[in-house]
Amino acid sequence: MNIPYRTRRNLKRAGLIALVVLVCASLIYFCWFLWLGRYVIYTRDNGALIDPNQNPQVLEGNVASPPESETVSIYYNEGENAINTSRDLTQIIGYYADKTALQDLAALKEITKNLPTSTPVMLDVKDGKGRFFYTSSLSGDHPSGMDIAGIDELIQELDKKGMYLIARLPAFRDYAFGLSDTSNGLHVASGGYLWADDDYCYWLDPTKQGTITHLIDIVNELKELGFDEVVFDNFCFPDTKDLNFSGDQTAALNTAAKTLLTSCATGNFALSFIQNQEGFQLPQGRSRLYLTDVAAAQAASVAAASGVADPLVNLVFLTEVHDTRFDAYSVLRPIQSAG
Repeated sequence: MNIPYRTRRNLKRAGLIALVVLVCASLIYFCWFLWLGRYVIYTRDNGALIDPNQNPQVLEGNVASPPESETVSIYYNEGENAINTSRDLTQIIGYYADKTALQDLAALKEITKNLPTSTPVMLDVKDGKGRFFYTSSLSGDHPSGMDIAGIDELIQELDKKGMYLIARLPAFRDYAFGLSDTSNGLHVASGGYLWADDDYCYWLDPTKQGTITHLIDIVNELKELGFDEVVFDNFCFPDTKDLNFSGDQTAALNTAAKTLLTSCATGNFALSFIQNQEGFQLPQGRSRLYLTDVAAAQAASVAAASGVADPLVNLVFLTEVHDTRFDAYSVLRPIQSAG
């Protein structure tokens, strides 16, 4: 296509004019934008707004500044006060405080104050009469002469310090609960009334759902208080033939132990048993078998015959003897020996 010279000159002139107009328009828009910026205000709710009545000589609002940097404390979890953050059960060498020790709280607090962090400390929290040694929502009955508020405070202090807290209580020996609901208790062979031991304590039937539920409620409460492990004492049938119970007692205990462990144990909470009855099987999971009245000379043979997964971890000796042969395993001694 052949465009005449005059036409091409006119098109070129029109293009230059259009370019000049575009550049001028851009400059005008840019200048207008800069001028208008003096009247732009920024709000938290509505974002950017244009206020033509804004006096550019008056600056309101807060000058933007970077946030203050926070000082972060760095804690080195090392040394004798290091806290064990592992979720696995480990060997424990520590102390236990029975009812007698709890009655001398001043001495007990002085001893525990000097113990290294993460030291295992086992506290008795209940007796066979069904009386609690701490403030419980399950019962208001406490032994006379015990400083319950002081024990509550001790539990909080030990938990805050990072101790490995263990609670010990009778499992099936509970006068108060047996009396409150006789259907969960063990009756004499004649079936006429509840069987009672020499201390007039009733014993509970481990096959009853009410018994298991009662123990689970106690464990959950202790867990909320900061305990890392609960140990059931008296996890057995009373030594008598005058019982209205015809089933396999060992099988009943094994079933109860498994049910309780399944219901209560978690990745960082253990449920254990004091038991030396032949045929008792420690359920698989986060659990330990505690043994009493074992001679130091028999520690190795008893550990080998215990049947637990790892005798170093899942077997604990409770002893007053300071014999190093126990230290090859887990062991708890009276808290007074730490003073």
